[in-house]
Amino acid sequence: MRMISYFLGLLLLTGCSTQYPNKNVTGQVFPTVVGQTLEQKSLTIPNDLTDDVTLLLIGYVQNSQFDIDRWLIALDVTDTSVKVYEVPTIQGLFPQMFSTFIDNGMRSGIPKPLWQGVVTIYDDGEQVQAFTGNENISNTRVVLLNNKGEILYFYDQGFAVDALNEIRGVLTSQRASK
Repeated sequence: MRMISYFLGLLLLTGCSTQYPNKNVTGQVFPTVVGQTLEQKSLTIPNDLTDDVTLLLIGYVQNSQFDIDRWLIALDVTDTSVKVYEVPTIQGLFPQMFSTFIDNGMRSGIPKPLWQGVVTIYDDGEQVQAFTGNENISNTRVVLLNNKGEILYFYDQGFAVDALNEIRGVLTSQRASK
């Protein structure tokens, strides 16, 4: 099991072969990308996201999970009502070749009822990383989208209570404008 964890970590670390400068993408339209849930259902982001707003927690390496977990816990304890997807986004041919192995590794560590909310992007991974940037690779990219795919909020500095409160403020504004 230790060898499998090591191999999975190595795969995810080598998945980020090209470095792109970070950028603030607030106000832009999220690129159309295709991923697959851990339930093995195809999901096109942002086209298939039907809620008024959706929060994407995008991770580029396995170490991003620490950030993602903090975001998920904070959203839960603050009763923040928003549809959330964890989006592991891996670029490179090597990880694509071992996508089944990587996905099975994730399935083994994530409770089955949560599989629908985990969407792994392989083929379009480089496109997403080029769009947001991938410096400070372990930091989660937090992307709040409206139902047209427009980015209402973007944050890539790790977890911060101030950022959580900003998201909550944007959500409140969105609901008030309806």
